Amino acid sequence: MEKSFSNSYKAAGVDVTAGYKAVELMKAHVARTQTAGCISGIGGFGGLFELDLTGMEKPVLVSGTDGVGTKLKLAFLLDRHDTVGIDCVAMCVNDIICAGAKPLVFLDYVALGKNVPEKVAQIVAGVAEGCVQAGCALVGGETAEMPGFYPEDEYDLAGFSVGAVDKSKILDMNAIQEGDVIIGLASSGVHSNGFSLVRKVFDVEHGGLDRYADRLGKPLGETLLTPTKIYVKPILQLMEQVTVKSISHITGGGFYENIPRAIPEGYQAVIQRDAVDVLPIFQLIQEVGNIPERDMFNTFNMGVGMCVVVSRQEADKAVEVLRSCGEKAKIIGEIQKGEHTVAFR
Repeated sequence: MEKSFSNSYKAAGVDVTAGYKAVELMKAHVARTQTAGCISGIGGFGGLFELDLTGMEKPVLVSGTDGVGTKLKLAFLLDRHDTVGIDCVAMCVNDIICAGAKPLVFLDYVALGKNVPEKVAQIVAGVAEGCVQAGCALVGGETAEMPGFYPEDEYDLAGFSVGAVDKSKILDMNAIQEGDVIIGLASSGVHSNGFSLVRKVFDVEHGGLDRYADRLGKPLGETLLTPTKIYVKPILQLMEQVTVKSISHITGGGFYENIPRAIPEGYQAVIQRDAVDVLPIFQLIQEVGNIPERDMFNTFNMGVGMCVVVSRQEADKAVEVLRSCGEKAKIIGEIQKGEHTVAFR
């Protein structure tokens, strides 16, 4: 049987053999993510996963999809491609966990101007690491070589994940009452949002990613490329021991957009400003860009990647559980009756 290749297609800019090599290079990374439900390997037309619905009376599938955004520009400039896959997974699974669901499977999509197998393998290595951190399986994906659409040295990366939760355990923000407590979980940095503003503030396309190491503890570029924190396993542990009423993933739009999505009408989130441990990178962005503080809190996570609402009676226990899982968690505010927004005190 003849092997698949096309000189005509290669002359047009698409090398199918490079795609085959990329798949071979990524197989070891994909294998790290395999869980009990996986019943197929990569290479087929669809990823197969056997659902274990033990203990679920009415299973509900929860899905999430997202990309990495213009943070990818930093990966291009630094020629480092093994971390953005973690971001891609995080942006999907951190949303799924907000419903109380456990992520089960993940698929990625890489579109690039030229398929360099070693680079693709690095990207997928990051995706696999994210899946391991989230406890979900990388069951498939797609690598699309698109010459003329993307520059040869650039690519886009997006992902899709599915999780499951028993219907009776879906988090219901309508259980929120006045006096409930908001717990903030520390972020690892800028995560994967606001990079259009970040790139403008630091003019990164014109150099300077090696600056500010004395202030940040490492060069600016390395700080900005720090992967998004994945909160799945600590939150799953928390939900086993405490009644969690709602969760908000602090992404694009910051506090002002995301927290109200997880509280009902007639209530507001009152955040104690001094309780928010703003990371040095955000202080630097605000200073260099001369950005008003409200805009900062309406664009970035500011050091808080996820907010969890629990009753005041269980707040201390919730913080203890999260800290035992290695999270930097603390009470940063409470729920009060009022306008459906975020207020700082």
